[in-house]
Amino acid sequence: MRPKQDVIVEDGIIYVLKAGTKVYHKTADICAMTGKSNQWVGQLTSQGTIHKSNTPHGALYELASTMKGYCALLESRADEPEDEEVVKSEKERIKAETGIKKAKAIVALLEAQELQGKMHRSDDVANMTSDLIDTMRGMLQAMPGRLAVDTAAASSASEASTLIRREVHRIMKEIASYQYDPRKYEERVRERRSWSDKDEGDADE
Repeated sequence: MRPKQDVIVEDGIIYVLKAGTKVYHKTADICAMTGKSNQWVGQLTSQGTIHKSNTPHGALYELASTMKGYCALLESRADEPEDEEVVKSEKERIKAETGIKKAKAIVALLEAQELQGKMHRSDDVANMTSDLIDTMRGMLQAMPGRLAVDTAAASSASEASTLIRREVHRIMKEIASYQYDPRKYEERVRERRSWSDKDEGDADE
């Protein structure tokens, strides 16, 4: 009967069959196991985290103790408290990015509503109101010229008053017939956007 062996080597592969058997490796093997560079493994060795052992085949890393030291290093780093300033800075960065994204979403929504005529900017409303007031002012300023001849030819103050009242009613009727026209607001929006696009193009140049 073939005696049981602790280690068997077959076709270039080593089988360790007894728990606790010491296995020694070169630096290249430790790099492959950890996924780290040769310099990184050397740094851990100089720091005393892992150790090389003197063997008849040179200074090598004993696998069990090396992996134990490496795992202890990972655990210690996982338990280290995060730097408060770094955490605070990261939270502020995330908060700022979230705020910017929300602001952009709101602007996009308002622009869409504006183009659809569902919402108007206060300056557009003010400008349209100013245009209406200018029209009313023009009508009122033209009234004396329109009535001068007729009132001068009136036979009495009562007749002159009737002429003036009739003209005032005509102006009031024209003002009352003023209707909201979404197309005028849309023209202002598109005109403003064309200016904005042109300004951005000039800035890029």
